Amino acid sequence: QVRLVESGGGLVQAGGSLRLSCAASGRTSSSYAVGWFRQAPGKEREFVAAIRWSGVSTLYADAVKGRFTISRDNAKNTAHLQMNSLKPEDTAVYYCAAKISLVDYVHAGAYDYWGQGTQVTVSS
Repeated sequence: QVRLVESGGGLVQAGGSLRLSCAASGRTSSSYAVGWFRQAPGKEREFVAAIRWSGVSTLYADAVKGRFTISRDNAKNTAHLQMNSLKPEDTAVYYCAAKISLVDYVHAGAYDYWGQGTQVTVSS
């Protein structure tokens, strides 16, 4: 019903920046919350950030707070994750997800729709 497609990943040096985009299509709603998760090899999927489409509330993992910014553009059905001061430990596949529920923004199982992921690699 809802398709999410991430873009913007790539290879960047430590200290650099990337902006990830998540384009939504289908039966989208401005009331959906959007979350970003990441998964590194050998690790479980990790919460990164979340934002409500219809509000200003945002939530960040401690590991990225102050460096990453999540935003949205409801008119374009697009969400973004601006990543600054990137570190090698940020290397992972980043996934965009959307959810209908108004609760639980930090657990992957709470999200209803997922993108295919985009690779972010940060070199030293």
